[in-house]
This record gives sequence, C-alpha cells and structure tokens, in this order.
Amino acid sequence: MASTADYSGATIMPGRTQKRPANEANMHIQISGQQIDIGDALRTHVTDKLQGGIAKYFDQPIDGTVSFARDGEGFACTASVHVFAGLTLFAEARAGDIYASFDLAADRMEKRLRRHKSRLKDHKARGATAEDTVGQYYVIDAAAEYTEAEDGGGAGEPAIIAETAASAATLRVGDAVARLDLSGAPVLLFRNAGHGGLNVVYRRPDGNIGWIDPSFDPKRA
Repeated sequence: MASTADYSGATIMPGRTQKRPANEANMHIQISGQQIDIGDALRTHVTDKLQGGIAKYFDQPIDGTVSFARDGEGFACTASVHVFAGLTLFAEARAGDIYASFDLAADRMEKRLRRHKSRLKDHKARGATAEDTVGQYYVIDAAAEYTEAEDGGGAGEPAIIAETAASAATLRVGDAVARLDLSGAPVLLFRNAGHGGLNVVYRRPDGNIGWIDPSFDPKRA
C-alpha cells in the first residue's frame, strides 16, 4: 500500500487535498512511497531542494507530487510540479539511493528551466485565459487492483496516490511542442488555437513528436 504524506510531515489519505499551512504558503508538495516509509528527513530534503531550485523561478505558489518506488535494488522517483496555469514540469529518475533518485529528477527539471528561460517568461506573461480548460492531474497506483464498483458490476475507481491542479492551455501546435519539451512530460493535452478542439502532442519511441487532432477534417486540408 502506498504511503502518502505532505511536506509538513502530516500523513494524508490518497486522493485528498491538504490545506496549505500559512507559513509554507508558497509550496504544497505531496510525497508518497509505494511500500516505502517516507521519513521526515526525506520529506525535508525534497521540499528544501524544490524550494531552493524550482520555486525560485516563480513568484506564485507551486503544487506538485513526488512519488518513490522500489526499482530492483535501487529506487525510482517520479516528480511533477504544477508551476502556473498550463505548465506542469515532469521528471523521472532512478538511482541506488532514494535521495539520489529525487536529486536527479529535480536537477532535470531545473536544467530545462534554465534552458528555456526566455520561453518561460512568455508562458508566465501569458498566464491563464478564459479559454484554458482547467482540470485535475491524478497519480494512479499501477500495482493496486481497481476497487469494486458499487453496483457489483466489476472494476470501479482506481487507487489514487496523489493529485494536483492541471490545465489544457490554448496553443498553436508549434507552441504546444515547445511546451512539451519544457515540461518534460511524455504527453501534453492542449486546445488547438486554430479551431478550438482538444489536441495531444506526445513523445514517440523513435524520438519524434506525435500529434493527435480528433477535430481534423480531410475536406479542410
């Protein structure tokens, strides 16, 4: 069973959101471990590094999730940080030491922020618009079985480890590809500025970028 805790050290239930303490209003990070005990020292290390690295690029509060899992004889860390409307940073890393796995993931996010400083300013200046689709990003425990539906008709809701805010920004396709690179995510959902429909860009195994446009009409091509 996954253990989930926020940065303040208080244990929280999966799928529930904790209020941000007044003295830490600039950050709300949920930290979870699959069959791993998340101690105070690790929580402090995660929040201090995010505070001194990712958070320094932004004036507004940031929310995110950091999850740890066993990976052979080492550890795997998956981190996502929602920094402002339309942009969530993702990173994964593996290492023999649990602290090192997080450090690698955090360093990868910060490296992309440094590389895209000018583009980041454009995203920040743009902010959220009425056209943005606001939603929620969930982390689902892939190893857990689905809970049974209330009507007894089979599998129901998945086990949610953590959740954070998310949004689908209105972008041109080229801007969506650039944001995919900045975020480090494997996939980006956005609203196509050309026709208003929801589109997806994603990383292909061959290294290229795929683009899905359900609204494509061959007659308009």
